[in-house]
Amino acid sequence: EVQLVESGGGSVQAGGSLTLSCATSGFPFEDYAIGWFRQAPGEEREGVSCINPFDDDTYYADSVQGRFTITSDTAKSTVYLQMDSLKPEDSGIYYCVAPPSLVYCTGGYYFANWGQGTQVTVSS
Repeated sequence: EVQLVESGGGSVQAGGSLTLSCATSGFPFEDYAIGWFRQAPGEEREGVSCINPFDDDTYYADSVQGRFTITSDTAKSTVYLQMDSLKPEDSGIYYCVAPPSLVYCTGGYYFANWGQGTQVTVSS
């Protein structure tokens, strides 16, 4: 059974930082892309960032490029999202995902592997 367990969400002031973690189990860690989608109230889910643990290839949404950094630890089957210079528009529920490849993180594709989500709130 695929399990994706998020941690590290919380509340922070604009300009601050948070680090999200996604602990995975139940599938070959290097056979999937792993990353994060987010959803703000009243908005559709959007791909934020993903990594291919096999070769460390990454995807970042334009809105977070240069502020967020995604990394993976194969020994721990865990992916991290370091979020710096946070803005109020970064607020939302952040979901860990494990799609078949990085292209799925650009949005508009269906895939089954989603975590339960963790709340990130950035106040101005």
